[in-house]
Amino acid sequence: MRPTATRPTGHGTTSRPWTRLCSAAPITAALTAALLAATPLAAATSAHAAAPARTSTTQGRDPRLMRLIDSMTLRQKAAQLFVVQIYGMSADTTDPADVAANRALYGVDNAAQLIARDQPGGIIYYGNNVTSPQQLAAFSNGIQRAARGAGHGVPATIAIDQEGGIVARVGAPATQQPGAMALAAGRRPADARALARITGTELRAIGVDTDYAPDSDVNVNPANPVIGVRSFGSDPALVARMVTAQLGGYRSANLTATAKHFPGHGDADTDSHTGVPVIRHTRAQWESTDLPPFKAAIAAGADSIMTGHLVVPALDPSGDPATLSHPIVTGILRDQLHYRGLVITDALDMQGVRDKYGDDRIPVLALKAGVDVLLKPPAGQFATQLDAVVNAVRDGELSQDRIDQSVYRVLDLKQRRGLFRAPYVDESRVGAVVGTPGHLATARRATDRTTTLVKNDPQPGGGTLPLTPGPRSVYVTGWGTSTTATLATEIGKYGTTAAAHDTGLSPGPAAIAAAAAAARDHDLTVVVTNRAWDTSTADGHNGPGQADLVKALIATGRPVVVLAVRDAYDINAFPDAPAYLATYSYTPDALRAAAATLFGANRPQGRLPVAIPAAGNPGQTLYPFGYGLDYPRK
Repeated sequence: MRPTATRPTGHGTTSRPWTRLCSAAPITAALTAALLAATPLAAATSAHAAAPARTSTTQGRDPRLMRLIDSMTLRQKAAQLFVVQIYGMSADTTDPADVAANRALYGVDNAAQLIARDQPGGIIYYGNNVTSPQQLAAFSNGIQRAARGAGHGVPATIAIDQEGGIVARVGAPATQQPGAMALAAGRRPADARALARITGTELRAIGVDTDYAPDSDVNVNPANPVIGVRSFGSDPALVARMVTAQLGGYRSANLTATAKHFPGHGDADTDSHTGVPVIRHTRAQWESTDLPPFKAAIAAGADSIMTGHLVVPALDPSGDPATLSHPIVTGILRDQLHYRGLVITDALDMQGVRDKYGDDRIPVLALKAGVDVLLKPPAGQFATQLDAVVNAVRDGELSQDRIDQSVYRVLDLKQRRGLFRAPYVDESRVGAVVGTPGHLATARRATDRTTTLVKNDPQPGGGTLPLTPGPRSVYVTGWGTSTTATLATEIGKYGTTAAAHDTGLSPGPAAIAAAAAAARDHDLTVVVTNRAWDTSTADGHNGPGQADLVKALIATGRPVVVLAVRDAYDINAFPDAPAYLATYSYTPDALRAAAATLFGANRPQGRLPVAIPAAGNPGQTLYPFGYGLDYPRK
């Protein structure tokens, strides 16, 4: 940020006829010429018709792209290697807060001014850029108009993190995937592929051509602070199957997907946003655990792979993070795995890549390592990093050929996405593509298959699952104001009276006592947890409050059902809970499916994509990989 496996085609040094890139159907030479006439490629072809032949290292590449590269200045080439963030909800925003933020970052008011001045290769959207799919389509068209009018007129890559589940920048009415680990719980690659195709189709409709998904990490560390449910699980083979399926789905929508975070972020115990994770796998462990999903992604023709800001001593003992490691990016990814697609960094404002070197050295070292694209420079550092790349070429630290290699990969991917031919989207068609009834129904069906019932001990008072629909008083408490309210609404559809009360991420003794008192006045309590296993009292952790809340509710003697809406590991903090389900996300669809499962309207079909260890004893397994209960069939 994530089909049948085939050999990679069209990556890096593999040429394609221009007619295949302009249209899925054959087109005439006259039409080809007409299409070319309106693109930067046409101008480059005309201006450099007599350009000398390239060296053997460029053989097999599209000559139009090579001539376009020849027409660019060194600074324009270097700028093509950056994907930057921007504030605002339109390319020409005049909103005072957004203008102030952009001036602090770049010294310009908005995206249009930044593109006119610096011509960066791409823009990444975040949640603060989005109000609706319609608005985002207009924003994307504004970016492409600015790019077309700037310098060489190369269209912009427009990217986003739309993994699904807990990482989704575009919310409803766009179709929401349940997230990687939820899909893995459903064990259906066909669902993963279908939802990737839907996500890709909807993103293309709003002008986004690149999704930094699927997450391809194997989450073998239950305490991983940054990956967790973003991963498809702890089994390399399962993760590889689901990654391959999603790549196929995205490709069928003509969207660039990105397998991340190479060489594998799944055993991290440090968040690379705030520190430097060290992965202590041996080479053999890495090859058996972390490598298979990336190897499968390459075999499936992944267009893009993102590096992780993590140190892997078994792969490179220098202490450099993978993003800056020539032995990892070039030695392993390029030379040993024969990957020829685009390599992009994780965001360069993350501490995991900034701990050892200054911001001016990081982009140069990344390019020397073999990276192609530099994502999201630190605040106020874009000009510094762009200058650093330009100066590194002028000083001989980076060769012109090295820059041209990466620029070619960037332009080739834009060409294969059709951005030179058709950079704009039809804003009037957004509503006919995004969040259609068919798309939403597919997402609902897939989500229904993900809910996992881990424990279902007999409880008094009709509290054993599945519950009988009809009059009863249900108290919905625990984490999340909108989560508890949405769940209460869904539970109310089964003839109950449901009251919601959010106790927060780290409830204190007073909040716990109040919730327990309220529970005594209801027939049943459903308590929502979010990373309740994280009981550490250190800064940045949740603390024991959620676990204490669950234990206090159990002590009331009333029936209790625990619903873990993120990590499935929560039950190790309260193993005596009588009933426990995992949803792996808190999307409205996940909560709807959970409520349906509570009342037997949906069978609990999910199976754990990870093993749940005992608290404080990782060697002891409470519930194994693949575990999951079902209801007796009637």
